[in-house]
Amino acid sequence: METQIVQQVEKSLEDKYTLAQKYYAILSAINNLQLTKREIELVAFTAVKGSISYANNRTEFCEKYNTTTATINNIVSKLKKVSVFVKEKGKIHVNPYIVVDFEKNLNLVIRLKHEEDKEADINREDSQEAV
Repeated sequence: METQIVQQVEKSLEDKYTLAQKYYAILSAINNLQLTKREIELVAFTAVKGSISYANNRTEFCEKYNTTTATINNIVSKLKKVSVFVKEKGKIHVNPYIVVDFEKNLNLVIRLKHEEDKEADINREDSQEAV
């Protein structure tokens, strides 16, 4: 029988941008992406806005976070390499696999498994396919 530890944490955040930043900080930590604070801010802002390609979005980001468009360009380049950002129809977006609606409350379930559990899961899948 599998033993699990369940821990519930609740955190209230001031707005959708802060919620998005927490979400992407968690994804970065779990996936060892080592994103900087500014990179997380840009991912969160882009996810909320839909794209960072529009001049008005870039200007708003620069004003909100006191940065430059050159910084945005450098971050976009890096995040495209690790597939956090994707280019669709000429516009830069956050990869759709990691975008959620930050207008709503978010329940995030994280399962951290031991490596040997991974092998057990594969064995279970193999035995279920054989049935």
